[in-house]
Amino acid sequence: MSTFVVGPKIYVGDRVLPEVLKDRKSVFIVTDKFMYESGKVKCITDTLDAVGAKYCIFSDIKPDPDIEVVVSGMKLLLEHEADSVVALGGGSAIDTAKAIRYFVNINKPAAEHCFFCVMPTTSGTGSEVSSYAVITDSAKQIKYPLEDERLLPDAAILDASLVVSVPPKTTADTGVDALTHAVEAFVSINHAHCSDAMAEKAVKLICRNLHEAYVHPDNLEARTALHVAACLAGIAFNNAGLGLNHACAHAFGAKFHISHGRACGIFMPYVMTFAAGCNKDLTGTAERYAELAAVLNLDKSTTRQGALSAIRAIRGLLKRIGIPDSIKDAGIDRREFDEKLDSMLDAALADATMETTPVKPTREDLRGLFKAAYNGVY
Repeated sequence: MSTFVVGPKIYVGDRVLPEVLKDRKSVFIVTDKFMYESGKVKCITDTLDAVGAKYCIFSDIKPDPDIEVVVSGMKLLLEHEADSVVALGGGSAIDTAKAIRYFVNINKPAAEHCFFCVMPTTSGTGSEVSSYAVITDSAKQIKYPLEDERLLPDAAILDASLVVSVPPKTTADTGVDALTHAVEAFVSINHAHCSDAMAEKAVKLICRNLHEAYVHPDNLEARTALHVAACLAGIAFNNAGLGLNHACAHAFGAKFHISHGRACGIFMPYVMTFAAGCNKDLTGTAERYAELAAVLNLDKSTTRQGALSAIRAIRGLLKRIGIPDSIKDAGIDRREFDEKLDSMLDAALADATMETTPVKPTREDLRGLFKAAYNGVY
């Protein structure tokens, strides 16, 4: 038996917030400082003013949200006694909101019925439809992935107008995050027909639209396609799981504070090459990559050619949107990299995403992969 979880009710388009929030009485808004200080949060507060609901804004969000931020938010949510939580922002704001509500629910079960709505302002994490959140222990420089169906929102609003102003670099990083979600879900040991369908469509939409959105940020059609693709990829990995690429990115990002999507992009071609066995004996994962090549209308005359076609296509896309080709090209000092390598290997091997990776590396395999990613050697 298999199950397939879709999650929240998904609204695509603008001007839907009044319908979603019409019965809310007291709302706890989680957003980042930019959304608050720029006034973009007014898209929520104006609606709440119109329906006569009270609200409290928590904007102490930062990249790679840590335990201290979550605890601060929990205290404020409990003080406010809100019947709803609305998250506006990228992955950091959404993950923070998820963690706040989740831990409040655990400690105060009566809060479990608190309505949860998510409005992503980047097209990447898929957090609006996933039962995952990632919280950082700043002192230990470790990222902790949380996984529980109680982290799922009740509603998700995909409004492309919220992402038009996203800078090209952020568009690239978040788009690559979504692409990694889709590819890893497609090759996961837990992949199934339903997750495959979501992953395939996400890969097609991202490969066709990410560069366009990167160079023409005001192209609303491309933006909408990426926003939907990130959501589809989120549903795919929420059901099938992730893998080695995310394990490496979590470990590397926690040590060097590289954005998560960029870290995923740096490792992606190296992880795919390793998982496919391109430099040794081909694996079953190579066949899955060859299927992706067919989805993208690339040459897949043989399994090896198909896998290589998929890897080369993704490498080409990464290059066109400014993702560094190696860890060295990302500006990371070799001595510092070597000093932190063993701790990164420990973190990656212990990462929860390794449970569904199709080809599990030994420690020495992983050391070689990290070194290849540093030097830019495929």
